[in-house]
Amino acid sequence: MVDLTGKVAVITGAASGIGAAGVEVFVEAGAKVVAGDVQDDKGAALVTRFGADKVAFRHCDVTDPDQLKALMQAAADEFGGLDVLWNNAGSGGTSSTVEELDLDGYDFTMDLLLKSVFAGTHFAVPHMVARGGGSVINTSSISAICAGYAPITYSVAKKAVAHFSKLAAAELSKHKIRVNAILPGFIATSIFGASLGLPREQADQMAEMIAQAGATMQPAGRTGQGEDIAQMAAFLSSDQAGFITGGEFVVDGGITVGPPHSWNEELGGPILDALGITPEQAEQMAEAMRGGQGS
Repeated sequence: MVDLTGKVAVITGAASGIGAAGVEVFVEAGAKVVAGDVQDDKGAALVTRFGADKVAFRHCDVTDPDQLKALMQAAADEFGGLDVLWNNAGSGGTSSTVEELDLDGYDFTMDLLLKSVFAGTHFAVPHMVARGGGSVINTSSISAICAGYAPITYSVAKKAVAHFSKLAAAELSKHKIRVNAILPGFIATSIFGASLGLPREQADQMAEMIAQAGATMQPAGRTGQGEDIAQMAAFLSSDQAGFITGGEFVVDGGITVGPPHSWNEELGGPILDALGITPEQAEQMAEAMRGGQGS
């Protein structure tokens, strides 16, 4: 069991999805948490659930540097300091392609997913230096390493987040601040519905549908949950991970190990698909050839 007793953490995007799971896991591990989000009602519910002695909520739009700075200061004001920052807030951003080039959407997506990570880390550093060190965790994505999982602007931003984590780990090592990135896979959250423009309530319902339907998409045999990512974040925040920095940790149920036919023997693979042959037909052909060779 990860032990975060005595640590104070800031989690952005903490009111729902992966971030909300993070609040729960961190509190259970003994940390005090400042939760930042734009969903005030859900943020207030976290405080009610866990108690003001364990969780503080602050409205925070991470595209606003002043609000991020205030969020880090809240950790010091409420709980005496800051040991852990999890830059987790995000959305799918613009879905435009290179040909469409929605520059306003591009700017918003980069502000939300990348600039906020720079700024959040920047504002956290003085507080962590005062504590003698700390841990920064940044939520990237498997779209940073593979095409086809998210829109191009989102994917490029998440690649930059992963690389930022490595560079910041080197730069901040002199302060005993560790920096790591988590690359989640197919996690059942409202981000998918929100990316389609659905209202928040419907996006939450879609997350439940994804959880039920996504089991066949990865070798692990189930859809990822927010807790899966939160457990990794808690470990990277702990003293048990004291020798780990600059890492990129893929938590994806194995979805990136290869195409589905590499782990699902019921699928034929690209060659059979190109030939229009089913696995059953291929087996029948093989049996016929073996029979012919034996005659």
